[in-house]
Amino acid sequence: MHAVGFEVIGILVNLDLDLTSTANLLQPAKISLMVDMLNEGSIETKINSTKLIAMLIEGKDFDSENVSSLSLLAGLLRLVKDKRHPNGIKIGLGLLKTLYSFESVRNSVLSIGAIPHLMELLPSLNNECLEFALYILEILSTLSDGILALKDCPKTIPNMVRLLMKVSEKCTRLALSILCAVCQLAPEECAAVAVEAGLAAKLLLVIQSGCSPELKQRSAQLLKLCSLNYTATIFISKCKLTKTIQ
Repeated sequence: MHAVGFEVIGILVNLDLDLTSTANLLQPAKISLMVDMLNEGSIETKINSTKLIAMLIEGKDFDSENVSSLSLLAGLLRLVKDKRHPNGIKIGLGLLKTLYSFESVRNSVLSIGAIPHLMELLPSLNNECLEFALYILEILSTLSDGILALKDCPKTIPNMVRLLMKVSEKCTRLALSILCAVCQLAPEECAAVAVEAGLAAKLLLVIQSGCSPELKQRSAQLLKLCSLNYTATIFISKCKLTKTIQ
């Protein structure tokens, strides 16, 4: 039966579906079948299943509970972790980004370890996928359990510091937002780790750049928070550690 389903998914994903067909396919039982194929099919079927679910929910008013199953989220996470198939990474992250806009999904995703998996993935992503992943991580940073998970992940601070002024202003804004949330949660612990990772020098770069005034202001506020753990002389020396920001 799944063999037939794989063929059907391959056909549906290439059709221009009308509203009636879309509503029919958004029924829980049919979404469940697509999720099964995402988890059990070939890489082509996994990608097609993800594309189809994305097509069905794009701009639609529907019950988000239908697409908040742990099975779907875990399947998407496995897809984006498969570095052999870059197309799957982009499509999977794109759907995760859409799903994370629904509150019912956000807490579920923390239970499957999304934060450490995404942190592991960040250095290998292209710019577009990087923005998707940072968007997801920033949303999770607004949850109490999410910010705790970000704080406890050892790769959060070094990854976010590295991305400041590295890719785009949007990536800088998202990374800075995550750093602010983590450092405000545990200033003595996290701000010190961030400064040792080169944060002070990076924040000065943001402040001196052509970035938006809002971004510069947030950078100045975080720089002030970070300085509280140091004497003036030592903190100035930390701001000059340019080798850490390459």
